[in-house]
Parts: sequence; structure tokens; C-alpha cells
Amino acid sequence: MRRRRSFTPEFRAEAVRQALASDRPLSEMARELGIRADQLRHWKQHLTRAGAGAAPPGESPEQELRRLRREVAVLRQERDFLKKAAAFFANESR
Repeated sequence: MRRRRSFTPEFRAEAVRQALASDRPLSEMARELGIRADQLRHWKQHLTRAGAGAAPPGESPEQELRRLRREVAVLRQERDFLKKAAAFFANESR
């Protein structure tokens, strides 16, 4: 039986901070940290929602700008998806 690994909140926060500060793909960052890419993606979503845009301590203005631009891109993708889903379900109900 395989034992489930657990990670400290500090490890999760640091992993997400590194992922946000880097221009490298999440999958590459996850591989370096020894975790699954979907796990890192989940932590990132959870921490960015919980932080509601709060800048991590020690973040330079350039890093913050990069992080915020990435967040905007993700939010735009989510918005576009939700628009398409709403239009699809609106047509289905007719």
C-alpha cells in the first residue's frame, strides 16, 4: 500500500511563489519540486483565491506586475469559458 505524502503550508506557499515568479511552465516547476503538475496548479488556485491578490512579501514591482498579468490572463480565459458555457446552456434550454 502506498503512503500518501503530505506537505506543509510553508512548502506549498513557497512552491506557488516560485511558480508565480518564474516564466517556466508549471509542469517543469512541479517536476523540479517532485510533485504532480495538477497538485501545484491546485495549490496555486487555492492560494491566489485565499490571498485575493495580496502580494507575497519581498516581491519586487516587476515580479508583482508579471504575477498580476498572469492572473489577468487566467481570469480572461475563465471569463471567456463561462461566457461560452452560459450561451451553450441558454441555447439548450430553448
